[in-house]
Amino acid sequence: MEVYREIRLHSLFLTTFATDMGKIIVAGIGPGSLQDMTPAVLDAVRGADAIVGYKYYFQFIEKYLPEGCECIDTGMKRERDRAQQAFDLAEQGKTVVVISSGDAGIYGMTPLVYEMKRERGCDVEIASLPGISAFQKAASLLGAPIGHDMCIISLSDLMTPWEVIERRIKAAAVGDFVTAIYNPKSNGRYWQLYRLVELFLQQRSADTPVGYVRQAGREDQAVKVTTLSEFDPEEVDMFTVILIGNSQSYVSDGHIITPRGYYRDQQEQAIKPGQQIMIQSFRTIESELRNKDIPLDHKWALLHAIHTTADFDMERILYTDDHAVETLYNMVANGKLRTIVTDVTMVTSGIRKGALARLGLEAKCYLGDPRAVELANELGITRTQAGIRLAVEEHPDALFAFGNAPTALMELCDLIRKGKARPAGIIAAPVGFVHVRESKHMVKPFKDIPKIIVEGRKGGSNLAATLCNAILTYDDAHQLKPGRDL
Repeated sequence: MEVYREIRLHSLFLTTFATDMGKIIVAGIGPGSLQDMTPAVLDAVRGADAIVGYKYYFQFIEKYLPEGCECIDTGMKRERDRAQQAFDLAEQGKTVVVISSGDAGIYGMTPLVYEMKRERGCDVEIASLPGISAFQKAASLLGAPIGHDMCIISLSDLMTPWEVIERRIKAAAVGDFVTAIYNPKSNGRYWQLYRLVELFLQQRSADTPVGYVRQAGREDQAVKVTTLSEFDPEEVDMFTVILIGNSQSYVSDGHIITPRGYYRDQQEQAIKPGQQIMIQSFRTIESELRNKDIPLDHKWALLHAIHTTADFDMERILYTDDHAVETLYNMVANGKLRTIVTDVTMVTSGIRKGALARLGLEAKCYLGDPRAVELANELGITRTQAGIRLAVEEHPDALFAFGNAPTALMELCDLIRKGKARPAGIIAAPVGFVHVRESKHMVKPFKDIPKIIVEGRKGGSNLAATLCNAILTYDDAHQLKPGRDL
């Protein structure tokens, strides 16, 4: 009985002691406007004996302070002193509200308060009230950029070594996370944001949407939408939150949208399995390109070339004149280009019949034409040369695609110089060891003819055909959706 009485008295002592203790409420007051503060936070402020925080934030809650409430400012960058003061007051039996901008648990005071409680070994009750974070407010102003998996990275290296921050940046870029950037710049940290952009461009397309908001939710709020390649770090300061989209993010009516998949599920039901595989392959290839900051029409041809060959050396050897793919597609779309002439039938066979039919084009090869056989025997030239001579007579302004025979390409060059041919464009991808490089060099001087060239010895009928297909489907390039004509 005596033991029971002693335990009961001890329990009563603890209860009395706990009752004498105050509590700490760590409250996120949102980005700065009254509309973005939660009712729970306002109730906590109204019931506080003391408010502890950085003085800049007191202006946002001043009208809700109860009479006699003590406001304690510990100054900027004095977070530990702030927490210490809160515990001192709470241990006197007071209800203390520690205010933090945004959400107090995200780069805010909540983790520090919990760590200090453990360090002090005290029994002060702690509660955490969430607030609207700056990245959430910025996201709402930018549209819907965080509709899928996302992460947040602070560029402040005051308490985290830059090497760790850089590893996290690389992981976010490789993982295709929508990424929010806090603390992007300060007077002493001017280069870190440039480095982040450099790292993201190694993994993301140059046209990846980027949005940034300065002073989100406050009077001098500013919102801007741009792309990864056009983003200017000089327009950013410590009051700015940056959001970088993922590979699926896009801009519509000035807003960034990162789809969750609700509409894609319906759209992809109509996509054939072969096209879906091709779409996934293109996305994989794009993610592995060494240089992503290249013009879209060149990238579109490059993706087709690598998809056909699985050879990333195409990054080095695929040459396109400026806007060649786009120019040739526009000629097709405008009805100015109606015929594709190939050197061998394998190239013709590889050009998608659905695309030809959709665009009203004809693909022809004269290699098996009896006239070509007769002309070759008569003049002692190759049948592919003879076929090109016949093609030029009937279709001098065609798109000419070569995937096998360098002699045929050389023949076309000779006919151009003689004024007998005026091709809409040339795809030069013959393969082999004899006259192959030379034939491609011969094409380069024709500055007024859009050209796509697989330089060196590499090439082939499959390459020539896929480069034709890249032209015919260029209107799919922006959405990276190849294969609709499969």
